[in-house]
Amino acid sequence: MTARIARGGPSRAKPRGQRKQQPKRTSRSKAKAPQQSMLESLGFSPGFARRLGNWLLGGMTVAVVIAAVIAFRLPQLAGIAMGEGIGQAGFTVRRIEPKGLARLDPMKVYEIVDSQRGIAMPLVDLRGVREQLMALGWVKEARVSRRLPDTLVVDIVEREPVAIWQSNQRLSLIDADGVELERVRVEAMPDLLLLIGQGAQRQVAGFNALLTQAPHLRPQITGATWVGGRRWDIRFQTGETLALPEGDAAARRALTRFAEMDRRSQMLGRGFVRFDMRDARRMVVRVTREPGGRVPDLTNPDPGPVPEDLARTI
Repeated sequence: MTARIARGGPSRAKPRGQRKQQPKRTSRSKAKAPQQSMLESLGFSPGFARRLGNWLLGGMTVAVVIAAVIAFRLPQLAGIAMGEGIGQAGFTVRRIEPKGLARLDPMKVYEIVDSQRGIAMPLVDLRGVREQLMALGWVKEARVSRRLPDTLVVDIVEREPVAIWQSNQRLSLIDADGVELERVRVEAMPDLLLLIGQGAQRQVAGFNALLTQAPHLRPQITGATWVGGRRWDIRFQTGETLALPEGDAAARRALTRFAEMDRRSQMLGRGFVRFDMRDARRMVVRVTREPGGRVPDLTNPDPGPVPEDLARTI
């Protein structure tokens, strides 16, 4: 017996059956069990889930790098540097070669394209130059190309003027699409149809189609007036006016009928002033009342017989 026991002090000896309690450790596998079960319920295995996470992380990293490259314009700067290097080697714009110019003022083309002179060939703004050229009234199509080592070739397709449009005391050349090409002076008017009226330029294609109904009258027509945005008044070289009805179909029928009457009876050049065919049932004719004016001789057989429907309306 030891001295401590002899003095009756408490013994520090532990009971044989007792053990020091250790804190419970939760295994990592048990902590991840709910997550694994959730992924498994979605059809993913734990190994695939880890790979998927790595892929997503890698994709985000690549996206950040690409965004940084774009933000700092690294590709553009590299392209500019390369283009300038090629320009220093002698490949810069020194010559401009326009093609296809007939009516368009060449100086207008040079003013646009000359902005690229001295620029390295790879850095020429071909699209920008073309857009500026297309804004010119005469240009129907334009193509700008490089020809090494130092030339810009400009191919122009010009519009063809088919008529003169008069609106608000202003004369302009227009093409078959009604595009206004340039202003025209009265003393320099070309020998083209004169279309008068607001919006007449937008009707030029329909008017030309209408004239195909009377090919033998076409050389005698000098112009027409677009009346009220609805119909045409046609003017002839001999001074007469033919008033057509509204609507494409009605106008074609009226013009075809008048052309047949003129072919049989020579309506033009006999002193009539106006033929009004707006009413499909009849034609109203007005004759001149000017002193000395020529009045048609309905009994003269030389020009041919006067149509019955015309004789009834005079």
